[in-house]
Amino acid sequence: MTTYSVHNSFASGAGGFGAAGSGGSRLSSVRVGGSYRAPSIHGGSGGRGVSVSSARFVSSAGGGYGGFDASCAFGGGDGLLSGNEKITMQNLNDRLATYLQKVRALEDANAELEVKIRDWYQKEAPTSPARDYSNYYKIIEDLRDKILAATIDNSRVVLEIDNARLAADDFRLKYENELFLRQSVESDINGLRRVLDELTLSRTDLEMQIESLKEELAYLKKNHEEEMKEYSTQLSGTVNVEMDAAPGIDLTRILSEMREQYEALAEKNRKDAEAWFLTQTDELNREVATHTEQIQSSKSEITELRRTVQSLEIELQSQMSMKAGLEANLRDTEGRYCAQLAQIQNLITSVEEQLSEIRCDMERQNQEYRMLMDIKSRLEQEIATYRQLLETQDSQYVTVYKSGDG
Repeated sequence: MTTYSVHNSFASGAGGFGAAGSGGSRLSSVRVGGSYRAPSIHGGSGGRGVSVSSARFVSSAGGGYGGFDASCAFGGGDGLLSGNEKITMQNLNDRLATYLQKVRALEDANAELEVKIRDWYQKEAPTSPARDYSNYYKIIEDLRDKILAATIDNSRVVLEIDNARLAADDFRLKYENELFLRQSVESDINGLRRVLDELTLSRTDLEMQIESLKEELAYLKKNHEEEMKEYSTQLSGTVNVEMDAAPGIDLTRILSEMREQYEALAEKNRKDAEAWFLTQTDELNREVATHTEQIQSSKSEITELRRTVQSLEIELQSQMSMKAGLEANLRDTEGRYCAQLAQIQNLITSVEEQLSEIRCDMERQNQEYRMLMDIKSRLEQEIATYRQLLETQDSQYVTVYKSGDG
């Protein structure tokens, strides 16, 4: 509920018309329950305070003011011009008395309404103070700072997630490379195993050849010994016959030479076979040692690669867990700040609605003020017209009185 008061003072120069003395007048208007009260007039009448409060008016402004409107006043003017001054004055006095009675009744009603309004404002003022939005500015600024900080934190979390994703991709590439190396090493080991099996078979074959050569050598030695014994037995059983003849063939020398040749050949074959066997054995041992070292180094590399793969898998799992935690934190942060943003948006919407209501209220108050000023100007015009009629009536009455005395 809103109350408007418009104060205006003017001096009434009317000496007659119900003995209305000059005095100050006050115009006030009160809006009650969406309707408007016309200005009330407080003046001096016979040394007493007179309060005039007009009746309710509507937007068409077609009603009268307290039972006395401009048509009545100008109707009295027509009576004055008719020449029947006493009857016209009597009618005006009767109308003024009725008007004053209505004024007193309206004054009492106006005073009662003012008391009720004052009591209502005293009761409602503490609970409904004037809307002051200056306190919200600091809250809005703090919320903006929080939103900015949350945005920065969100960007930081997103950057950390991106870094974690890049690190996970890097570890995945390393894992794939190490897995490829492991598979290649395993394929090399399988190839070396096949080579080792072939070398083992070759070694077994060579050992078998050596055994067969040893057996053959023993067999040749045994045959040689048997032949030598047989030749020795034959030589011991022969009879020397001397004849004068040409010299014959020396079989003993020939057999000795043959024996020496066979022994030299056997020794040479034995030495060659032994040298070849030793050469092949040394070469095979060197190849076995070389392949054994390669197998040991491959095994150590496989062990190292397994440890690296395990450590990379553990680190990958930790990175994936950290990524999942960061994503969950990001979702929680987004949900929380979305809710806060929704609350802030609702608060801003309510503040904008309140501001729009205040603007509408101000426009309505300005419109009411203009209407009240219009009412004031009309009342002042009617009062001026009424004063002019009273002064004209007084001058005519004085003229008539002077002419009667003359």
